Amino acid sequence: MLVGGRLHYLFASELDAPCFAFDAEDLSRHTVWEHPGGTMSIVPLRNRADEFLAVQNFKPKMMSPDTEIVRASYRGENKWTVRTLAKLGYIHRFDVFSGSRDHLLVCTIATRKTCLEDWSCPGKLWAGILPEDPEAQVELKPILEGLTRNHGYWRTAVNGKNAGVVASDEGVRLVFPPERDGDGWSFETLIERPVSDIAMADIDGDGEMEIAAIEPLHGDLFTVNKRINGSWQVVYEYPGNFKLGHVVWGGEIRGEPCFIGGSREGDGELFMLRSGKNGRTGFECTRIDSGRGPANVAVVHRKDEDIILASNREIGEAALYRISD
Repeated sequence: MLVGGRLHYLFASELDAPCFAFDAEDLSRHTVWEHPGGTMSIVPLRNRADEFLAVQNFKPKMMSPDTEIVRASYRGENKWTVRTLAKLGYIHRFDVFSGSRDHLLVCTIATRKTCLEDWSCPGKLWAGILPEDPEAQVELKPILEGLTRNHGYWRTAVNGKNAGVVASDEGVRLVFPPERDGDGWSFETLIERPVSDIAMADIDGDGEMEIAAIEPLHGDLFTVNKRINGSWQVVYEYPGNFKLGHVVWGGEIRGEPCFIGGSREGDGELFMLRSGKNGRTGFECTRIDSGRGPANVAVVHRKDEDIILASNREIGEAALYRISD
């Protein structure tokens, strides 16, 4: 995001550790916050300069009844103000849909847990209106319930309409924010099997989105799914030593459609998957790195290169991978 008019990369930890902002030009860094960590998601506010939202207090082992969304505002001279926007247990992912009003979508992985393996109280989707006042909190109301292991999220567009994609044991759903004041949220089911993490991209260039999925929760299967004759079918399974999958991203690298995947265990690798074209057949996989255990990635498109930002969780590393023509 832009911070003080300069591009910065933000990295935060799921542990009790700082959030850092790195200047994109010289990689100098400053601290956004020291504590409490537990950050699963960071969302820059697209129409509000120098502000982002983030999850805090989502602790390892998912025992996280005290999670909250905070609002961070840049004050200049490498100083930030961080305020609580919403308190709600077990927040894992969230997003903001900008329009006449900014709609906040919040995904909770569970409602209550007594231990790591307790999934008896499913998660929910919550929604609210982001207040203009940076010191105000948001009122959240449930809009969809019964989402067991509600872990995965992706932002997309369908027929020109913004949408979120959520993944849980109940499958993959499209979530559409209200188009006008007074409208409700709407939903569409895509896949009906347990999915952990999700991304969408038109990887083969046929004009329709494909779905890359990690299955099931923190699973050992990375698939590409395509809609064929009206139903979603698996057309590719990653053959590598993929365990505790956590990275899935879809988009373009140097103008070519691709998916990016990664796992925290097994080979702990990060890889890029492209479809057969330009003389290639099937899917072509390029290993970017291994032994790092990535948990999350973002991609930055620059004039002469694209940059993959990776949270290499298993070795405590913030990494940049530069890809040029």
